[in-house]
Amino acid sequence: MSSSDIAIQVNNLSKCYHVYKRPQDRLKQSVIPRLQQIVGRPANRYFREFWALRNVSFEVRKGETVGLIGRNGSGKSTLLQLICGTLSPTIGTLMTQGRIAALLELGSGFNPQFSGRENVYLNGAILGLTKAEIDARFDAIAGFADIGDFIEQPVKVYSSGMVVRLAFAVQAMIDPDILVVDEALAVGDEKFQRKCFARIQDLKNKGTSILFVSHNAPQIVELCDRALLLEQGERLLLKQPLQVVRAYHKLIYAPMDERKKLAQEYKTADQSDEDVLIPEPEGLTSPNGNTSASFDPGLTPKTTEIYPIQGAEILSFKIFDNDRRPVNILQPGGIYQFEVSGRFLADGEGIYFAIHIRTVSGIMITGQRYPEVGNLVGHVQAGESFRIKYEFNMNLLPGAYFVGGGVWSNQEPTCLHRVMDALMFRVSPNQKVLSFGYVDASAREPVLEIF
Repeated sequence: MSSSDIAIQVNNLSKCYHVYKRPQDRLKQSVIPRLQQIVGRPANRYFREFWALRNVSFEVRKGETVGLIGRNGSGKSTLLQLICGTLSPTIGTLMTQGRIAALLELGSGFNPQFSGRENVYLNGAILGLTKAEIDARFDAIAGFADIGDFIEQPVKVYSSGMVVRLAFAVQAMIDPDILVVDEALAVGDEKFQRKCFARIQDLKNKGTSILFVSHNAPQIVELCDRALLLEQGERLLLKQPLQVVRAYHKLIYAPMDERKKLAQEYKTADQSDEDVLIPEPEGLTSPNGNTSASFDPGLTPKTTEIYPIQGAEILSFKIFDNDRRPVNILQPGGIYQFEVSGRFLADGEGIYFAIHIRTVSGIMITGQRYPEVGNLVGHVQAGESFRIKYEFNMNLLPGAYFVGGGVWSNQEPTCLHRVMDALMFRVSPNQKVLSFGYVDASAREPVLEIF
């Protein structure tokens, strides 16, 4: 692989901090060892070394998304700060190509006395944009942040959520060559998180290289091409995301006396080109609770994307319970009708319909098509309306989900109309949650026998 294909190259990177037991030891260290060297005596040391990173090496290709995963204190944030240039390495080298946008401590670069608008221009200039370039992007940044007239108010009056929105918008809307994200998507509500993930996916499609830190294992698996596991500042494993996530889970759930053995096994596997086979450990259950199906008018997505109308137009997406009540707070295990209505604007042949359900991070969980694969609706006429009802057993685990769908043809234009993230719904926590992931496929409660 040529160097022109590499966005980030890290070689034997190490970072050491000096830890002083008492404040006066710092002063002693700055004076006494120098005097001892002058008179020819061995220099005393008034600190202990803490190596946040040790000999970490890896590459990120242009357009690649690499996840960083590891326990708290494993060196993830230190590594990202070194890559972003806010820290200097003790040993080793690193190379980056292109403009870097970093979502580390969101809002940490804002001047609280400046307005949101002024901070956009300030941060844009720090990132290397000219005033003309920021002018061209400002409306997109303000629209993404969606904080209304507060864009003209001092940041010191913002809520924490508003700071997060503006900070993410500034960094993500400048079209960086490298995007560094450190747990930034753990904040905000599901609608804003979905908006952020949609933007990250857009940047991926444009060829942005992404370093992504998250303790959310499904996000790592869904978003990343590879994942790097760090432990006590060392690289343990750089493989496919699912393999690395399973290794991470096995490591954090292992007894203390087994962790060193596991770490060594992962280091050995890391040197091999073969995949590692790691069984999925058991996870934890969700919180208890119970909520009846209902409708929340505030539960609307911010990421709705409407495709061009090319012979048909979708007018509405709705969810109904068995009593035909519109709902978007759903009960686990219930049966619901997802109804899509619209009209045909031109005659058409070979028509079919489909709907999909996605997670907050954009992964498609399930969907339905009508008619079934291999069959088509023969002929439709301009002026005809349609209403199609998809029925789902709500076996999804508690959380927020997004619904979209469309109308297609086997002739040109193939996509008559499509709406992404047309609506969102939430599955309420159940009285007893025994599954984890996204789908509850269990047939009955587990039975334990102890002999």
